[in-house]
Amino acid sequence: MDTYTITDAARILKRHIKTLQKWDRDGTLVANRTSTNRRYYTEDQLKLFLGKQAEETAKPKRRIAYLRVSTAAQRVDLKNQRAAVEQYNRINGIAGVEYVEEIGGGLSFTRKRFRELMLAVENGEVREIQVAHKDRLCRFGYDWFEWFCGNHGCTLTVLNQQQLSPDQEMIQDLLAIVHCFSSRFYGLRRYKAKLKDVMRDADAESSDSPEPDA
Repeated sequence: MDTYTITDAARILKRHIKTLQKWDRDGTLVANRTSTNRRYYTEDQLKLFLGKQAEETAKPKRRIAYLRVSTAAQRVDLKNQRAAVEQYNRINGIAGVEYVEEIGGGLSFTRKRFRELMLAVENGEVREIQVAHKDRLCRFGYDWFEWFCGNHGCTLTVLNQQQLSPDQEMIQDLLAIVHCFSSRFYGLRRYKAKLKDVMRDADAESSDSPEPDA
C-alpha cells in the first residue's frame, strides 16, 4: 500500500501543510504516525477523503435571507424586510431561498441564528446570504464578514434598502456604545481617585515615621 508524507498529501489534496496539521488535530483527516512521530497518509485514506469532498461539493448549497430586528416591538420591520427580499428574488427569478428571522441587537455577535449562519458558511454549506441592509447582518464589521463569507465560497447580497434600517434602532445602538465607554471612563476615574488616596496615605505614613537615630 502506497503511503504519502504530509507534503505529498498536501499537494494531492491541494491544501496547505498547516491545513492538514489542523485537520489532524481536529479530527477532520487524522494522520498516521511513523515510529519517529512523523505524519503520513495511506493511498486509501486520501481516496476516501477525496470521495467525501466530492460528495459534499455535489450537494446543493443553501441560499439564505437573513432578517433581523433588535426588539420584538419591531416585528413589523421584520415583515417589511421579508417582503422586500421576496420581491427581489421574484424579480430576479431566484427560488429556493431560506428565510432566517432573528430578534437581537446588531452589536451582538452572540445571536444564536447569526452564529448558526456563520458556522454554515464556514462549513461551505451556503452559496449566498441576502440582507435588506448591511446593518441587518451587523452594525459594525460588515467588511470583515464579507471577506469571511467570500473566503468560504459565499456571496453577500445587500439590497441597500435604507428605509429598512430603523433610525431608532441605530440610536439605541449608539447609546449602548456611549454607555459602554462612559462606564469604562467612570471606572478609570474611580481607579485613579483610589490610587491617589493610596499614594496620599503612603506619603502621610512616611512623614509620620520617626527619624532614625544618628
